[in-house]
Amino acid sequence: MLTSTLAALRTRWVAFTGSFVALALGVGLLTVMGLALASASQAPERKPERFATAPVVIQGADTLRVPTPIGERTHKLAHPRAVPDSVRARLEKLGQVVEDRSFGVRVEGVPRDLVGHPWSTAAFAPYRLSEGRAPRADDEVVVSEDWVRRGAGPARPGQRLHTAEGHVRVVGVVGGLGFEDAVFYTDRRAAELAPRSGQLVVDTDDPAAVRAAAHGSGVRVLTGEARRLADPDPDRDSTALTAMTAMFGTAGGLSAFVSVFVVASTFAFAVAQRRREFGLLRMAGATPAQVRRAVLLEALVVGALASAAGCVLGGYGAPALARWVVDEKLAPGWFTIQHHTWPYHAAFWTGLLVALGGAAVASWRAGRTAPTEALREASVDTRTMTWSRGLCGGALLLTAAGTLLASLLSDPGDLLHRKTYVIRPMLLITGVALLAPLLVRPPARLVARLAGRLPGAAGLLMGQNAATGARRTAAVAAPVLVTVALAGSLLGTTATLNEAKATETRARTAADFVVTAHGEDGFEAATLRRLRRIPGTEVSATASTAVYTLEDGVALIKSAARAGESAGLRSTTRLPLASGSVGDLDDDSIIVNEEWAHHTVGERVNVWLGDGTRRSLRIAAVMTTGTGDNGAYVTPRNARHAPVDRVEVRLGEGTGAARAAAALRRAVPRSEGEVSTREKWLRSAYPGTDRTTRTGLLLVLGIALLYTGIAVANTMVMSTADRAPELALLQLTGATRWQVLRITAAEALMVVVVGGVLGIAVAGLNLAGVWGALELLSVRAPIRLPWTALGTATGACAVAAVLSAVLPAALRLRRRSTALSTACA
Repeated sequence: MLTSTLAALRTRWVAFTGSFVALALGVGLLTVMGLALASASQAPERKPERFATAPVVIQGADTLRVPTPIGERTHKLAHPRAVPDSVRARLEKLGQVVEDRSFGVRVEGVPRDLVGHPWSTAAFAPYRLSEGRAPRADDEVVVSEDWVRRGAGPARPGQRLHTAEGHVRVVGVVGGLGFEDAVFYTDRRAAELAPRSGQLVVDTDDPAAVRAAAHGSGVRVLTGEARRLADPDPDRDSTALTAMTAMFGTAGGLSAFVSVFVVASTFAFAVAQRRREFGLLRMAGATPAQVRRAVLLEALVVGALASAAGCVLGGYGAPALARWVVDEKLAPGWFTIQHHTWPYHAAFWTGLLVALGGAAVASWRAGRTAPTEALREASVDTRTMTWSRGLCGGALLLTAAGTLLASLLSDPGDLLHRKTYVIRPMLLITGVALLAPLLVRPPARLVARLAGRLPGAAGLLMGQNAATGARRTAAVAAPVLVTVALAGSLLGTTATLNEAKATETRARTAADFVVTAHGEDGFEAATLRRLRRIPGTEVSATASTAVYTLEDGVALIKSAARAGESAGLRSTTRLPLASGSVGDLDDDSIIVNEEWAHHTVGERVNVWLGDGTRRSLRIAAVMTTGTGDNGAYVTPRNARHAPVDRVEVRLGEGTGAARAAAALRRAVPRSEGEVSTREKWLRSAYPGTDRTTRTGLLLVLGIALLYTGIAVANTMVMSTADRAPELALLQLTGATRWQVLRITAAEALMVVVVGGVLGIAVAGLNLAGVWGALELLSVRAPIRLPWTALGTATGACAVAAVLSAVLPAALRLRRRSTALSTACA
């Protein structure tokens, strides 16, 4: 058996090349993903940076802690509390207390914001002066040497910088530490620029005394390695790794899915082409079980070799991938591939199971081949699909329809989540791909009729070949369908959701002008007073905040919120209200959306405000759920310490837009904020897909396109090799070599178009489900199909198909022409 299997592999190596390459690539990707996931799971904790040499750091309460029956639930506060004055007074008796402040600094000519600090905190990193001296006046600064002005080189003592707060002079330079681009002011000037301080440094050798002084106040005392929690965004490494592992997990899952599909379809097509061979074996006395074992043994040999090659490929590819994700800022700079063995085992055995699983159905069909197939000459496909394939395809379509209907009836918002719209389309795509031999017949016959009306015999031959060779047509069209449908479903869903969010923002904004703050500190009180004094305008100043609720007594949920006065909100916004009135919002109430567990007007809900204060508020109005961006609304009194970051301005009757715009720009310093018309602000606020998600989707689609190219090329090469007598017959009947090649290319192109059309139809069905969910959530937005991506994917498949069909055909025709010339001589 093994001898005959090896002989079959040697003589039919073309038929197994595609399966080998696809499986090796899939195992390689699984190895890479496994090594990356294993390395990310053992991430080291980041060391303290800004406070590496600080004795003790005191941090105001920045975490909301709520006890529940199943344990304490925590959430980061939107507005951390400052260290109480009473605690600070006790700490000052133990040692020198230094206030830490961090704030954004915009410097003209520098493409990014710098980070400002008081000079007294520089020693805790530690920063050391390499040139110049410490700042002494309000207009003097010290800068770190690793940031560079655009086109002007590094800053040096004596150089003047134009910041948003005014001109400053560089009097010193400190060595850069790599984790921030710092600007140090005097302590007094830093306190003016950032009045609120959230943490202190205590210069003492007695941490125990500090803990005793702070006991019961809710502040955190950080020493040793825990000082890293006082650094900006201490969880950025874990956040980046979580996003990266999600991206790798999705890519690995898709690799397994597509490799199973490609291997299964390749084996199925190979078995269909070997009908006569299996018929001869049956006529020679082979039993169905022996034929099945022969096919499975071929899959076992190919699977073992491909899996081993994939493990080697993955071992070399993983370090390159690690360098790429670090260079693209998708992973921390320290991320590297560690030595692990389990990813190799998992990838190898998965590849072997994929090969055997993909060949299992094909082997069953091979075993049912009748001995009379050996006498068969016609290449017309009579029975193109087995009942088991049709049953599986139908079951998947029913499952896709059932799950979609269930989600629409129970929780339409779930269809808008990334995990759902990435995974759910697989059911519909796989079901349609399994039924491809049936679905390609109608468009193929339509093309056959249209092509038959063309002058000459070429059109008739092309159409009839595609219609009668339904199995070959389906084998090429199915992978094209999968790629196009994936591209349309994934990219189309993100584009549709972005358009839906933009539609919500457009409908919610009634202002004529929107003024946005540059930094996190928002607008100064004087600026707000000037804005409110502009005649002929209605002004609504709002701040970003958050509220927290405990759902079902165990889940602590954070909801984004905005704080504003009801009168201003009523004039400048059009909230999508399901019930209630914006005018009823006061200091004792809140506006929620239908996604909240309690959303009845007049009902009271227990919430924690952005600074952790617990309140019981009455529901004044309820908004529709929408895409999930309809957050809560509270009054400024319930958002203490939340700086005003947006001012919406509506013009009164008779107020000219040009005059109002000039007054707004005079009231708002350019360093503090930007005045935009409604249209300009809507364009700038148009939502976009975050970088990690976009990279992950492109990686997934790139893998799918690569697999499709392999499947299409393999099928075309196999079918062209078996069609050598047909091509020779065309030449004998008078067709020139170029005519035969044009017919071959046109057939390949037509099949790709059929697959592309079916893929677009499947993507349209998936997007119709998303559109239905949006309609149920009261969001009316058009479906966005990514035509550029669809055209690119279809074009790439067409190039692969035409080249894979024409090149082998040209080679065989050339050999035949040479043989005929020799015979004539």
